[in-house]
Amino acid sequence: MKRTSLFAALLMICGVANAQQDPVIMTINGTPVLRSEFEYSYNKNNTEGVIDKKSVEEYVELFINYKLKVAAAIDAQLDTLPSFKKEFAQYRDQQIRPTLITDDDVEQEAIKIYEDTKASIGERGLIKPAHIFLQVMQQASQDEIEKAKVRIDSIYGALKGGADFGLLAKQLSQDAGTARNGGVLPWIGPNQTLKEFEDKAYALQPGEMSEPFLSPAGYHIVLMKERKQLEPYDSLRANIMRFIEQRGIRERIIDKKIDTLANAAAISKSDFMERRADSLQAGDNELKNLIQEYHDGLLLYEISNRTVWDKAAKDEAGLAAFFKKNKKKYAWDEPRFKGMAYHVKVESDVKAVKDCVKKLKFNEWADALRKTFNNDSIIRIRVEKGLFKKGDNALVDHDVFKVDTTATPLKDYPIDATYGKILKKGPEDYTDVKGLVTADYQEALEKEWVAELRRKYAVEVKSDVLMTVNKHN
Repeated sequence: MKRTSLFAALLMICGVANAQQDPVIMTINGTPVLRSEFEYSYNKNNTEGVIDKKSVEEYVELFINYKLKVAAAIDAQLDTLPSFKKEFAQYRDQQIRPTLITDDDVEQEAIKIYEDTKASIGERGLIKPAHIFLQVMQQASQDEIEKAKVRIDSIYGALKGGADFGLLAKQLSQDAGTARNGGVLPWIGPNQTLKEFEDKAYALQPGEMSEPFLSPAGYHIVLMKERKQLEPYDSLRANIMRFIEQRGIRERIIDKKIDTLANAAAISKSDFMERRADSLQAGDNELKNLIQEYHDGLLLYEISNRTVWDKAAKDEAGLAAFFKKNKKKYAWDEPRFKGMAYHVKVESDVKAVKDCVKKLKFNEWADALRKTFNNDSIIRIRVEKGLFKKGDNALVDHDVFKVDTTATPLKDYPIDATYGKILKKGPEDYTDVKGLVTADYQEALEKEWVAELRRKYAVEVKSDVLMTVNKHN
């Protein structure tokens, strides 16, 4: 009984100590937020290089808004979506996977690669041959084969007469990859090349040259440059380590280890990774906050897209109403030309273009012009369509705004024209300034949303803990 009481007391002491080390700084909708998480977010977003650096007091309001949106996403059960679970697990596992491999694991894999290579080479060792090659196609006629044989025999005769092997390889060999290097191949081992080539090459000692022989690829003459046994592991270790990194073998080691550990625990690989993540986060606040940040960030993006960004971009009626209510905000101090500058090959198309679009909405012009004038291989017109102010387009400046300037003629389209109208005070409708209106509408929706969240969810900030941010040991 005494031992049980003592154990309980120790647990209570530990709990108090941990709470003192990382106290709750606020609660959002009943969910506690630890000081370490707030500090992580604040410090990450307020480094020395940040232009709009916030004080702790200023940042706390932004942080609350962020957490309120995450709370709304969880209430909407966005964290249960298969797409969310998959993306979050992938990111979490990226952080956890490196902890499952040790330097010793990699070393043992490197030794295994060396031993396997050594066994495959065996007593025959490695060779560095040079060759002169004449290609003979698989479907070559007997006459073509005979011609290649005559030519390779001629080369062999020259070599026997003292001609330089490397020089002839550069001039005559049809193996472009080795010809430039005098016919010299890289070090090769058994079972790495054609059997006919390997048999002839391995029969040679350094300095010896083969007679011409035929392989499935063509005729060869081989000169043996060097032979050796595989070097000791220590001298090849750096190369093997590079090979491991370049071929993604490290990841295969991790995969194998996950399989082994998950099987030993009789759980799925996904459950194993989740338990591994929980275990590591319990002792590593930096990792915990990093993973939490990504978790919340995914939810924030999804809920914001649904509630504000995508909603505003697709809400044509809402955009139109917002523009109408705030039309004065989008007025301009100089006129704009809403229309097009266009270039045609023949005079008759000047009027044809105008007739094509004069009864259409502005956003329908481009499709109508393409179908009418540029719907086949012949491009009859070139068009620049949009909302122009002075200085945007030389032809518009000259024809519409009566600026003393000259438009550069467009090759093959010698006739220039404009069509549209001048808007003196401001845009006709929201589509004329859709980017600005959309951004402002999104901002307005977000403000309304945050105000609603503030009313809906309880927020409690521990002022005494807030004062200790970045001021504790």
